[in-house]
Amino acid sequence: MTNLEEKTIEIDQQQWFYRQASPKNESEAPPVVLLHGLLAHSYSWRILLEDIAEMGLMGYAPDWLGEGSSAKPSRREFPYTPEAYLAALEKLFHSLELSRFHLVVQGFVGSIGLQYAFRHPEQIERLVILNTPLSSSVRLPWLMRQWAFPLMGEMLTQDPLLVDRTLEKGSGYVISDKNLNIYREPFLKNSQAGRSLVATIKNLNLSQAMAEIEAGWKEWDKPTQIIWGMGDPWLSADVPKALADEYNHIRFVKLEEGKHYPQEHCSDEISPILLTFLRQQTA
Repeated sequence: MTNLEEKTIEIDQQQWFYRQASPKNESEAPPVVLLHGLLAHSYSWRILLEDIAEMGLMGYAPDWLGEGSSAKPSRREFPYTPEAYLAALEKLFHSLELSRFHLVVQGFVGSIGLQYAFRHPEQIERLVILNTPLSSSVRLPWLMRQWAFPLMGEMLTQDPLLVDRTLEKGSGYVISDKNLNIYREPFLKNSQAGRSLVATIKNLNLSQAMAEIEAGWKEWDKPTQIIWGMGDPWLSADVPKALADEYNHIRFVKLEEGKHYPQEHCSDEISPILLTFLRQQTA
């Protein structure tokens, strides 16, 4: 049996929420950190966290600041730029005593995890990428760009049904009311979740972040696996396939039925692929 816990930690007066999965027996193997994309929350990793712990590894999945059950600071307190997120993420890893780990990233904002990896390669054992923007050709989906529009964006992001529309559009499947209620919860509590989402979109600086990621591949030599939902309505498979063709240390695996949030509906398919990849390092 594994132990899946919900925890919080306060750093610089901001509370991070995270899910931690602990194996039955302690292991000296590197833990696994999973970073979610917009609106997916750490909850989307629940099945994979359990499977990771069953394999004997510790698993950590935080909610980004501004999302899920983590703090939703005002823009005066936190500027919601990639640089701010990167600095906050470094402090989170330090506070959790995560000096070396496997990293799994997914989605928009999850791409900040790639920037972190490229800036701190000494901390990363292996890298796994699920449907994450990877090149300067990427643009935010129209559905998300609207969240930054004056007045319209503020109105859209105060509607909890925005969560349903985004997750179901991206995943391509109906999500159960039970799960949607968990994803919607921050928007039902107060207006801060919507305001944080607007701030995130307005300050994402996607083109600059993508330029850094695009350049980063030239120096990156850690074992990397790209697991890609081929039906993603927002991100093409062309770039990840080209990366795998160019670099021997990058593997590309197709999820024929997967889409933008493959961990929500394809965890059973992802799990053996992911764990086999991680086991090769820890065996």
